[in-house]
Amino acid sequence: MPTTSTETATPATRAAVILPWEKPDRDQDARAADARLEEAIGLTSSIGLVVVLNAVLLLRSRRPATLLGAGQVDSLREAVAREEVKVVVIDARLSPGQQRNLEKALGCKVIDRTGLILDIFGARAATREGSLQVELAHLEYQRSRLVRLWTHLERQRGGFGFLGGPGETQIEADRRMIGDRIVRLKKELEQVRRTRGLHRSARKRVPFPIVALVGYTNAGKSTLFNALTGASVYAQDQLFATLDPTMRAIELPSGRKVILSDTVGFISDLPTELIAAFRATLEEVAEADIILHVRDVAHPDTAAQRADVLSVLGDMERDHMLDAHWRDRVIEVLNKADLLGGPENVPVRENTVAISAITGDGLPELLAAIDAHLTESMVTARYDIPVEKGDAMAWLYEHGEVLERQDDEMRIVVTVRMRAEDQARFDRLFPKLLAPES
Repeated sequence: MPTTSTETATPATRAAVILPWEKPDRDQDARAADARLEEAIGLTSSIGLVVVLNAVLLLRSRRPATLLGAGQVDSLREAVAREEVKVVVIDARLSPGQQRNLEKALGCKVIDRTGLILDIFGARAATREGSLQVELAHLEYQRSRLVRLWTHLERQRGGFGFLGGPGETQIEADRRMIGDRIVRLKKELEQVRRTRGLHRSARKRVPFPIVALVGYTNAGKSTLFNALTGASVYAQDQLFATLDPTMRAIELPSGRKVILSDTVGFISDLPTELIAAFRATLEEVAEADIILHVRDVAHPDTAAQRADVLSVLGDMERDHMLDAHWRDRVIEVLNKADLLGGPENVPVRENTVAISAITGDGLPELLAAIDAHLTESMVTARYDIPVEKGDAMAWLYEHGEVLERQDDEMRIVVTVRMRAEDQARFDRLFPKLLAPES
């Protein structure tokens, strides 16, 4: 007798997203509350939670115990019970005590913005480096949470005397174990960074210019990467769809090749643990000859998103990860122009290109802009090469752009445009071939 399956799908976890909102002062970047709330809902939905409740709660003052006011906590507790919410996401940074107090008051799990982003990164990191970085960030975050969160952490071991003495508490033991693991992770990450440095050195010997994609998360970087390279990097309409850097070679209209690098997306209020942990990923931007700043031009908060990205890049400059002239290498790519009627309807300025990565509109203009930008940074040299030096001619054709060539029976006089680094390498490999100025 056949059996009937009674399996049912596990119901999705119901979540609430709460944005504590303080009116920005003059020194803060203006960010509309509804746009910030929409971003928080997107972050929450991207890890499979179903958002059934969301609200913006205006803060008159930050309460040390719960961040929110007493009346706001009471109203939220009623709404959480009514909607059967299992997880409440507070789109702000909570102290360990505030997180514990809110969980007790609301009767459900509470996570803050940092914890939410860490969960997303943990679910998406695919490579060895990405996994190490996420684990390091998680441990740095957890270490700060070990402050009387559980009663078993208050017990002491060892000690002597009338009151038991200052033995090692369980919380201290846990913190020590986390500290030991952090030390090991940092050593492993340092090895990964050294390996990445060797790969960069190998690319410099090839060498091809590096073009790095940066931008706010969900701006369409991975979609643009796929459109330019024909690759199949994971690209979805969700925040932090791609975390690990990916590289592919593409050919420009001039025939020269470049390496295109897709990097992790930026976001406002990125946890400090992640800024430090993902330093190796951002180093790809530091090595880039051109930085493509991809923007979602159709997003209502596009100006604030641009400011967030430039702020992080500016911090990288202050930390000496980027040189002081990185702005000269930036091309702004105004993506999703199809949502505004096409690239022709998007106002552009110098070093700005409007495109649609989905439809392909504007991509030829973008490639031409990359080509032109590389040409501006190149040098022109004239060489007098004996005909038997075929390897030298082959090197110039492979690494440069031959502008003029004059052949006779004994010599070849050639004018080549190439990167300054390539000229220096050629002069080391084939010395004394530079033609005298006429």
